[in-house]
Amino acid sequence: MRVIIFFLFFSSVALQAQNYQFSEDINIACTPVISQGRTGTCWSFSTSSFLESEIIRLKGKPIDLSEMYTVRQIYPEKAENYIMRQGKAQFSQGGLAHDVLHSVSKYGLVPQSVYDGLDTNQTDHNHTEMVAILTAMLNRYIENPAKELSPKWKMAVSSVLDAYLGATVNEFEYDGTTFTPMSFLEMTGISPKDYITVTSFKQAPFYSTFILNIPDNFSNGSFYNVPLDELVEVTDNALKNGFSVELDVDVSEQTFSSKHGVAVIPSNDSDSKAILSEIKPEKQITQDYRQQEFENYNTTDDHLMHIVGTIKDQKGNTYYKVKNSWGTDANRNANGGYIYMSKAYFKLKAISVTVHKDALPKAIANKLNK
Repeated sequence: MRVIIFFLFFSSVALQAQNYQFSEDINIACTPVISQGRTGTCWSFSTSSFLESEIIRLKGKPIDLSEMYTVRQIYPEKAENYIMRQGKAQFSQGGLAHDVLHSVSKYGLVPQSVYDGLDTNQTDHNHTEMVAILTAMLNRYIENPAKELSPKWKMAVSSVLDAYLGATVNEFEYDGTTFTPMSFLEMTGISPKDYITVTSFKQAPFYSTFILNIPDNFSNGSFYNVPLDELVEVTDNALKNGFSVELDVDVSEQTFSSKHGVAVIPSNDSDSKAILSEIKPEKQITQDYRQQEFENYNTTDDHLMHIVGTIKDQKGNTYYKVKNSWGTDANRNANGGYIYMSKAYFKLKAISVTVHKDALPKAIANKLNK
């Protein structure tokens, strides 16, 4: 009798501890996973990937866009902001999706084959030295030992960027046609004004726009604010209708694991290790709890990625299929470099999403006057 009881007990435990078995649900066309290397340019890699999927949707063909062309255009604007604010602003490798869209609108696009931002013998991006030099230069100008700021600082910044990333391009050949960055943009069908960024926080009225005060929002970009359930609805509606989604999210949680390929929020902290490989109950995320975690700095804007579909586990739970930019090394990145993110993780840790305005549910679009 005792043997039977133990058998039933261990059988019950085995049934409860189910390792993840994933199957694809929605899969939106995208370009291959690549690596941002030793840089903080996830904002350019993820948003470029997002635009690549948009080009596939609009034109039916993949184009590998240059992430570093955008980075090269944005750094002088970051530097000017830092200089004019006398060092009382963010100058770092970070940025947001709207910085890419701003760059696209002002400076156009170029393909990766034209501008890769690498030296001849370099295969991986590493901006550590470049940023250290730029920061030291800018701080020296701000200290202003000559008591007069020379306009040559702009030339100096440009020279450093040219040395490390390469001079910007004005005209190039692609598929037998001569383009400028702006005519190439026109060819892709991308219209930057058609994209909006949506968030969900209580410090501003819902269905309004506001500047979200996060460190990487150096350009003071505006966000549309909606209730949390509608942030999820915007994301789900986009994916169901063939639009991919750009994501700004906190990845500092112990239960965000590129090695295991999942991002989840356990209901019990004691499950934090087990939930990386087994289905466990997840926490119910409310608007108030999300706000609390943001205001106490447990949720920060530290990474941008690209949502390209949905995945289901064997119990029917839905996860977002998120394309990362940390490469495909299987020892560090499961699922070929994709993260399967639970709805609970998204609701708690997503800072914002960027979507084409046509991806909005009609009722929400009306509330936002879009």
